[in-house]
Amino acid sequence: MSIRPVIASSPAVATMEGAGVKLHRAFGFKNPDAFDPFLLFDDFRNDQPEDYAAGFPWHPHRGIETITYVLSGTVEHGDSLGNVGELDAGDVQWMTAGSGILHQEMPKGNSRGQMHGFQLWANLPSSLKMTTPRYQDIKGPDLPEVIEDDGTRVKIIIGEFWGKKSPVDGISADPQYLDIYIPPGLRKTLPVDTYRHAFAYVFEGAGSFADASTPHGVLVEKSIGGEEINLRDMSGNRTLVQFGSGSEITVSTGDEGVRFLLVSGAPIQEPIAWHGPIVMNTQDEIRQAIEDLRNDRFIKTG
Repeated sequence: MSIRPVIASSPAVATMEGAGVKLHRAFGFKNPDAFDPFLLFDDFRNDQPEDYAAGFPWHPHRGIETITYVLSGTVEHGDSLGNVGELDAGDVQWMTAGSGILHQEMPKGNSRGQMHGFQLWANLPSSLKMTTPRYQDIKGPDLPEVIEDDGTRVKIIIGEFWGKKSPVDGISADPQYLDIYIPPGLRKTLPVDTYRHAFAYVFEGAGSFADASTPHGVLVEKSIGGEEINLRDMSGNRTLVQFGSGSEITVSTGDEGVRFLLVSGAPIQEPIAWHGPIVMNTQDEIRQAIEDLRNDRFIKTG
């Protein structure tokens, strides 16, 4: 077993998307090889309806998959194929855009006006870029959860973990997507497949993801399980943590716990041509997609 080192840590950047939705972007639109097979990750979290109510009106996707995970509020969605639905708090949707789809996503706050969710884009290999579009909508109660005696909780959004498996299936990148909470004053070691790219995204509390053998600086502020750590190494709210290679990650918590997403997937390692919500392998394919949009041929019906 080998602990994955932290190779980069950065705050999500405030940006605006759709018709004026304020959100924070952890990564996207540059250096896609670093997160292959993932392309983009957004945290849309707001307490003010005017910051998200305009939503994401009709827009196209081709050549990718989008994964939407809702924590608070709801997201109403509809598409050019006639599919409609609503994602409630705790629900997840995996949409395979494949050959092309036009859809819209309209967020609504809870009773206090709060909206919180995440969207992750995953690339498709060239052999599946033009596959038939597909949805998988999974209700929150159907997602398995592991609860350990020390209070650690792991909700399995996609993939398998500690003997339990998500109902989401048939995903080309064979990803693992976990929602993890670790209580205060603990050090945990979590397995991650050696051959996958992996990242964590902290959205509540704070934790240190550094290898136990990595120097933590000269000022020691806390002892966790006999290991002295520097609390200034803690990654807090809206922090992206990117890992190097290895088969495990470690997480230590101080006086507060930490809640984070842990995402990993098998690299596709193919050329990427990217134009907004359309991701193909060549510029010729991008030009063809734009031409299809202009000439009402984007949606393939047979």
